[in-house]
Amino acid sequence: MTVTELIYQRRVAAITHAAQIGNIAEAARIFGIARQTLSGWITTAQQHGLSALWPKSRRWPTQPNAMAPWEIEVILAEAIARPTLGAARLLEHLAERDVHRSRTGVQKILNRHGLGTRTERVAALAALTTATTGQVTRDTDPGGFCLWAASAGDLVGMDAFYVGKLKGIGPVWQLTAADTRSRWTIAELFIGRPNSQVAATFLDIVVQRLATLGVDLSGVIVDGGPEWKGDFRVRAATLGIEVHQTPPRSPNHNGICERVQGTLLQEFYRPTFHRGVVADVPLLNRQLQDFLERFNTRRRNHGNWMNGRTPHQVLTSDQESEPSPQPVACTL
Repeated sequence: MTVTELIYQRRVAAITHAAQIGNIAEAARIFGIARQTLSGWITTAQQHGLSALWPKSRRWPTQPNAMAPWEIEVILAEAIARPTLGAARLLEHLAERDVHRSRTGVQKILNRHGLGTRTERVAALAALTTATTGQVTRDTDPGGFCLWAASAGDLVGMDAFYVGKLKGIGPVWQLTAADTRSRWTIAELFIGRPNSQVAATFLDIVVQRLATLGVDLSGVIVDGGPEWKGDFRVRAATLGIEVHQTPPRSPNHNGICERVQGTLLQEFYRPTFHRGVVADVPLLNRQLQDFLERFNTRRRNHGNWMNGRTPHQVLTSDQESEPSPQPVACTL
């Protein structure tokens, strides 16, 4: 029985009971409605018959700026494909698919379809993966610290990030380098816990890649992990790079790099692992490099210092003009 049928039957029952007891006020009290309302129903039934008591259907109003169905489909598809991105972050991806809507409009669509929160979107992706592949997936944001550098390469945060233990492969780690000035990020995946030799090799990679951007690496900041000692310190000294070490239990002193790794976790690794089993580290590393290309050149950073700019835009502006001599209070 539909809601419309229930409403109609209740109105007929109220009118019938009022006729049986001969008291409209008492019947209205029993059915929990106003006496004037019951009187109106009785008048309508007398003039037009009981069929006039059926609730009138109301057409959903058509808004002139309503989203087209294909736009809604694109928004939902992008939200599930990138479940850890909020409405503001989704806008640039939607623009690439010719959907130009406001953050509020996108958020309303997500709320209306039960995808308004990150948890709901991740759960939707996991459910979709289970339904299509039969694979069941399981469901830390680092703290921040305001760091500043006068120019790119003056201070690059470096850290080791545990990606996870992949079936048939073993533990996989990521070494990350994030430039404090521009947020330009370099990362590589390694099988097994990185040691100081691996970290020294990664340092060479960072120096070479920054050099292609016209950036000279002069200082790095690391924690007290064993990978940042031994061969790593020797290699840094050979290259004339000053190594700064954070105090014990103070990851916020390397907050730029920690924040980048949190972004990689939320925007790259979690969606990737929710799409299926990952068993090819070289392929995963190529996907990581593709994400970093977007991160460095197209993904806008809305922190106070970056102010909507990309790392590439910061590097370009610094090369065209002298950097500001004064540090700026910032969020990561």
